Amino acid sequence: MNQDIPAGAVPRRKEVVSTHSVVGAPCWVSLTSRDLQATQDFYAAVLGWRWRGVKLGEHFRIALANGVPVAGIAAVASMWQMAVAWTPYFAVADADVAVSRVRERGGTSAVGPLSFPPGRAALLADRDGATFGIWQGELVTNWEAWRQAAPTFVRLHTRDAFDAAIFYGEVLDWATGQPGCCEVQYEGGEVVLRSRGDIVARIDSGAVEAAPDPGVRPHWQIHFSVADVAGCARAAEKHGGSVLREDETEAILRDPDGAQFTVTSRGAR
Repeated sequence: MNQDIPAGAVPRRKEVVSTHSVVGAPCWVSLTSRDLQATQDFYAAVLGWRWRGVKLGEHFRIALANGVPVAGIAAVASMWQMAVAWTPYFAVADADVAVSRVRERGGTSAVGPLSFPPGRAALLADRDGATFGIWQGELVTNWEAWRQAAPTFVRLHTRDAFDAAIFYGEVLDWATGQPGCCEVQYEGGEVVLRSRGDIVARIDSGAVEAAPDPGVRPHWQIHFSVADVAGCARAAEKHGGSVLREDETEAILRDPDGAQFTVTSRGAR
């Protein structure tokens, strides 16, 4: 099933928004996969996405939800020997500065910064090994439209939420008071990140005051907003994926390549 549609069918953005407007906030998500067509078919069935090509080449696609670009797909996992996984990208004012901060604080730089006009990107890992990306420049799509169209928020599962919050805060300029930066609070046993008043990320490490759990494999989990959690779960099973956990408000799913993500009922955060 071919879900490609012409790029011209996507409504043009009414507003150009740069990373300076939402400093430190999640601004994009991408998936590395092995089989481009199988990936497109699966997410079309589960999330209703359609697709358009990009200038990067035949292994790359942009996912569209109601005409809004919401995610990038790169079928390069086998070719580049990369893990199959969803990765969040955070807005930064200066990619070089952010990469330097990561290295200075014990994190690692896997790729970049590289130029992808109209911006620059890098793929990084925090000091506990959780992979994330940064983006500097014009956003792929209007940030508010992107937030409304698909991702609800991103969540970091890690061993020590407070230590992670300090790391990301210093790298991404959280709670610095500069225009557009994110606010950080501790709520309900988690570190909560807000941008423009909305919850955009959570950092979770288990029970309050518990010792860091060495058994946790730190990772960022992408939550996509959907109208029918159960319907998405059944579609995932039907199209070669699996359901790892499910309740009335959310389900943790795995696609046929093994990439894990969560579908969350609209309004549930």
